[in-house]
Amino acid sequence: MDKEKIAIERLKTAAEMSLATYQKPLIITYSGGKDSEVLLELAKRSGIEFEVNHSHTTADAPPTVYHIRKVFKDLEEQGIKCTIEYPRMSMWELIVHKCICPTRIIRFCCRELKENKCKHRMIATGVRWDESVKRKKTRGIYEDMHSNTEKKIILMNDNDDKRRLFERCQMQAKTIVNPIVDFTTDEIWKFYDNECKYRNPLYDMGFKRVGCIGCPMASKSRLMEFEAFPKYKELYIRTFDKMLEHRKEKGLETRLEWNSGQDVFDWWING
Repeated sequence: MDKEKIAIERLKTAAEMSLATYQKPLIITYSGGKDSEVLLELAKRSGIEFEVNHSHTTADAPPTVYHIRKVFKDLEEQGIKCTIEYPRMSMWELIVHKCICPTRIIRFCCRELKENKCKHRMIATGVRWDESVKRKKTRGIYEDMHSNTEKKIILMNDNDDKRRLFERCQMQAKTIVNPIVDFTTDEIWKFYDNECKYRNPLYDMGFKRVGCIGCPMASKSRLMEFEAFPKYKELYIRTFDKMLEHRKEKGLETRLEWNSGQDVFDWWING
């Protein structure tokens, strides 16, 4: 069985699990990037009932924001429920509140703006093992995100006993399926270019990723992002100025080279 068919079977299993456990349809998480686009197309081909959800981070590139609105309008006209979740705090408010910049190690932005969504539901994501060694070790095909990590269930193989997920009397945390987890990056691009209806304009601008502008996890493309969207650079610098003021008010020690928002930005962008 090819990977497309396997992914569709995983979606069907997850849809059944969602209805049985939560009495609600499976949620397809959508970022506007190639992985979520492939996931959306496979969900449509599977014939399952599903909803689509996007977590607005407030730091996405404008073309991505407009693209998502356009896609959701089209999906809603097809009778598919679409939801955009807005955060309690914007990226800029979070940085000031936390008194620190987001880094590869301190990823409070991901937790607050994206990961802490769709509670008490079953969701499908575009997570793939090919993206990092850590994901290969820690992410599975099916996952029960229990608040107690010792009780968390991760199924790494399609042949694993799925009854452990089905038989939970009460799931307090969300449950996850990653249907395209074993797709390679080349396979994703091939499917995206040849099979998907929607295309984020960022890719045609030369970008290889879609996500928050300035994300520390995308070190190779950050300079390109700020060149294309200079107002975001200005916004980060103003935010870092406010962050320094807040650190001073709270009596927190600050790096000697951090005398202004520009100093913080220079340190931050250089890794």
